[in-house]
Amino acid sequence: MRRFFNWCATKTSAGAGHPFTFGTAVTVIIVWAATGPLFHYSDTWQLVINTGTTIVTFLMVFLIQNSQNRDAAAMQAKLDELLRAVDKAREQFIGIEHLTDEQIELVRSALERHARQLKEKQSKKKTTEDTVDRLLDRF
Repeated sequence: MRRFFNWCATKTSAGAGHPFTFGTAVTVIIVWAATGPLFHYSDTWQLVINTGTTIVTFLMVFLIQNSQNRDAAAMQAKLDELLRAVDKAREQFIGIEHLTDEQIELVRSALERHARQLKEKQSKKKTTEDTVDRLLDRF
């Protein structure tokens, strides 16, 4: 089931982002609007477009979220590989995406503060000495 959903999400995302799809959607809206006088702008006429757009929006939310989750996981794996492969990179940063929002904010704030201090000192020697744990322990 997951493989089928991923396949559908990938194909739908690719299709939804295509200019032809946008053109088709615009055409549907124009045809719908043009038929307004024919149907005397009835409640049923309005319900058709409302129902159609609601269904499409509802389904697209799940497909877009699936695509974003897969893209984010792939990006994270690539970044983790870079951290692992670069000699002076701090491998302790691998997996910090699993920390809480508050912990990540503490790490980010500490890194920004540390970067400001380094900029003031014009020295980068200590950047490889700090770890995520030590940065979190400071707070």
